[in-house]
Amino acid sequence: MIAGFNSIEGGEFYFNDTLINDMDVSKRNIGMVFQNYAIFPHYTVKQNVEFGLKNRKVPKEEVSQRADEFLELMQILDYKDRMPEKLSGGQQQRVALDRALVIKPDVLLMDEPLSNLDAKLRLDMRKAIREIQKEVGITTVYVTHDQEEAMAISDRIAVMNNGVIQQVDKPEVIYHRPSNQFVATFIGRTNLIYAKYQPKTGEIDCFGFKFHIGELTEVDENVLLSIRPEDFNIQPEKEAGFKAVVIDSVFLGLNTHYMVETLDKTKIEIIKESSLSNRFEIGSTVSLKINESKINVFSNDGEKNLIPKS
Repeated sequence: MIAGFNSIEGGEFYFNDTLINDMDVSKRNIGMVFQNYAIFPHYTVKQNVEFGLKNRKVPKEEVSQRADEFLELMQILDYKDRMPEKLSGGQQQRVALDRALVIKPDVLLMDEPLSNLDAKLRLDMRKAIREIQKEVGITTVYVTHDQEEAMAISDRIAVMNNGVIQQVDKPEVIYHRPSNQFVATFIGRTNLIYAKYQPKTGEIDCFGFKFHIGELTEVDENVLLSIRPEDFNIQPEKEAGFKAVVIDSVFLGLNTHYMVETLDKTKIEIIKESSLSNRFEIGSTVSLKINESKINVFSNDGEKNLIPKS
């Protein structure tokens, strides 16, 4: 709708104070980066980047100068005379990004631009996009299904469910203080555990293990806890905490992922930093503690976060 590919059925779009709903698409000054690069195969790298400038009737000398400036910014100036078929996927996406940026758009739209790249290239391009975005400072709407990518690139994230926005906030707030169960489970991984809240004492009773959470925004005796896997501390059985049995473990280099089962058969996922020693074997009994400051407490139906906003 912003780019004009679909009609706007409802609501209003503003670029600063300018309403664009009825504005001709060619006058919206939008840059677009597509998932499949969409660069012209019969043009050189530089000709691709110059395309939008020539369409805007920018003077010839300025066209070449601005194209070179952005090619250097994207670190592909050395490839300016190459044809797209001679470039890697990452280089082609840099050309597509350059072509969108060189026209100095009011809004840059990026539609899953990294999904066709392999894992390492995706990380490299993610870093490049973040750096370029900070340097040029253009408002960017970035669509992605990769949550890590969203958190790494964005200043603000909107999480949607069936077309309805659930939460708009900074990435760290979305992750650490999700507005409801959907956001908590959609962004990252989490454990959902039903527990009891005691309003008089401000305590949560979880597996018979009590800890102080303080006053909630609403009094609800039955609550739903959201606890990230990294916010559990897994220790030997002799340590204080509630007991569980390790039913699976997966070594992933930096971290080891454990699946444990409590005495009431609740399964909990735990992420612990890997080490040569202190690995817990499948079948062993362990003691669990929770990083209480990181817990999110939802209403029993999971519709709202009851932790007061700081």
